[in-house]
Amino acid sequence: MSSLSTILMLISIILFAYWGVRRFKRRPTKRLGWTALVLFILALAVGGSAGDHSTSKSANRQSSSRAELKDTSPKSSQHAKVRHHHTKAKAHRSKQHQSHTNVSAKLVSYTDRQSAGPTGNYYWHVGKARLTGFSNMAAGHYHFSHDSQQRPAAVRAKLTYSEYASSRGGRQGDPLEPYAWPSYNPIVAISYAATGQTYHGYLWNRSHSIGDSLLGTKSYKSADNFTTGTRPQNVGADQDGGMRYGEETVENYWTSHPGTHQTVEYQTTPIYKGSESIPRGSLVDIKSSDGTINTEIAVINDAEGIKINYNTGDNNAKPYRRNTTTTYKRHYNTGSTGTTNKPSAGHEATTSGKWHVAKPGYVYVSESHKYYTRVTNPDNYTYESRAKTQAHGNTEAIRGNEYAQP
Repeated sequence: MSSLSTILMLISIILFAYWGVRRFKRRPTKRLGWTALVLFILALAVGGSAGDHSTSKSANRQSSSRAELKDTSPKSSQHAKVRHHHTKAKAHRSKQHQSHTNVSAKLVSYTDRQSAGPTGNYYWHVGKARLTGFSNMAAGHYHFSHDSQQRPAAVRAKLTYSEYASSRGGRQGDPLEPYAWPSYNPIVAISYAATGQTYHGYLWNRSHSIGDSLLGTKSYKSADNFTTGTRPQNVGADQDGGMRYGEETVENYWTSHPGTHQTVEYQTTPIYKGSESIPRGSLVDIKSSDGTINTEIAVINDAEGIKINYNTGDNNAKPYRRNTTTTYKRHYNTGSTGTTNKPSAGHEATTSGKWHVAKPGYVYVSESHKYYTRVTNPDNYTYESRAKTQAHGNTEAIRGNEYAQP
């Protein structure tokens, strides 16, 4: 009820009361009753109109509030989803940064001590894969990158079985010279505590971040896919460690899933200490689309007993002067009797450029029980007949590299 209707109502009541008193005393009323009645009706009319207006305003306010709630609810939900997504993304980045920081600290510790790491094979498992940048990547696609210092950075590829199948049998290209490739690459001797064996050969390798056994010819598209890596960083202490371990993880998956349409997301991130030019190691993340593989591997870039300057590649390794003769009498398989299996007369190897080529019927056998027909560093292999090495359970290498060919 409005203030006007209230005043009219009060006046009408007073007039009614005065009209009643005069009637009681039998005095003239002079139409006081009619005036009071009119004012009463007018007060009711004014009050009703104000009430309707107030109700209308209240209803409008409620309707407006409901409309605002209806309009803003999806936005609020959307904003909540965006905030949740951003929170998850930040948490993921934080975990990934923490993982990289922890791995980096361990890599610096191992490399400073010239250690082969907890496995003795120049790698260790970190945990589950932490992949980035694959949401819009199609099968068979890849991406190489470098940082502001031009150093090789994260590389990614969504691998397919067909790439693996087409790359079997040999190298798909020539390794490219990576950033900070040393001007001098000495031939050294590296003794592996895990195997008791000694490697004789070049200290530095042009190491694939994603190997050509996985990516084929595309692995040679950019020098950003190569890092300056030691020989054990490349293949470990037993030819199946280091970066080779990650490659074999995928190769074994393809072998057990021939012709599969599943894909494998493969990401390698070189890890540097500060502004150093050569990485202390790499972080390799691998995940298959069916979840069979889901792992993160840290690879160590050093060599036991050799102190390395990771800015220049300089090192304190004593150069190894290998025997240049074409007959090899140093590394032969030893049978249970303790006798040495030497090649028979007339079966000495020959040389062809950098290659040492086995005579027909003879092969070079590696520590990983694979045999080759020609190698660049014969002192790293056993030289024996093909028939005998097969009898020992050794198998022919499926593919070759710059140091050995089937």
